Order: sequence, then C-alpha cells, then structure tokens
Amino acid sequence: MELGFTHKAWEKWASHNIGSSGEPLKAAMLLNYDPTGPSRLLSIIAEQRGIVGKPVELVSFLDYVKRNNLPGECFVIGSNQYMVTSIHESFFCARCVNTSKAAGEGAIVMQTAAFLLVALYEGSIGSATRAMVAADQFVWQLSRRNL
Repeated sequence: MELGFTHKAWEKWASHNIGSSGEPLKAAMLLNYDPTGPSRLLSIIAEQRGIVGKPVELVSFLDYVKRNNLPGECFVIGSNQYMVTSIHESFFCARCVNTSKAAGEGAIVMQTAAFLLVALYEGSIGSATRAMVAADQFVWQLSRRNL
C-alpha cells in the first residue's frame, strides 16, 4: 500500500473539505478495509479528522459492512446511530436517527480497493450533495492508484 501517497492526499483533501463552517463535511475517517484479508494486520483507522474514532467501536461498524445487511440494520459512529437510505455499487448513504440538529445529519460510506471512507455531514439534500462531491473527489484519487 502506498501509505505516503494516501497520507498526503488525505491531508490536502481534508484541509479543503472538512471542519469549519462552509466546508461540505463536518468529519471524516479513512478506515483500512479488506474484507478478504485478516483484519489484524493493519490499524483500523488510517486517517481521521473532525471525529475521534476508537478502533474498538469501529470494529462493530466494519462487521456491519461485512455482513452486508445494510437496509436491515442500523450502524453507530461515535454517539450517532444511522439508518441506510440508499445503496449503490461502491457506496451507501445514511441518515442519523438520533440527531438533535434541526436540519439533520448524514453519512456517506464509500469503498475503494483498500479503504472505507466515512464522510459525515450536517444538513439535508443540498448538504448531502456537497458531501457526496467531496467524498467522491477523494475516493477518485485513491482509485487512480488502485487503493
């Protein structure tokens, strides 16, 4: 795996897309993910910004993805519980079911050959569109290197 490239690409992308108001994402995590390989070889969290994910908590999320029963179950990231709203070939979208935000919150989970990108945003349709564009830009960079 090209960890140097991944880290540089993450830092550049994250600085323009995550965090302060006006950015499309409130937080994101890049998780090492190879459903066919042993998970103990790599740390679960490759990169994160705007959220402090704990590997112990993320194991259940990765198990959720591996079970592939996306519409039948909810998943938890941090203190939020999400329900999947749409499923596509290499990504799925979800809405937070226990948010206190008036406009709501959502998650976009995109899979590449070696990673899962978990992109979290606040808001509704317009915010979801901006978040999708931002997440897709980063995944495209990884996919160019077959990562």
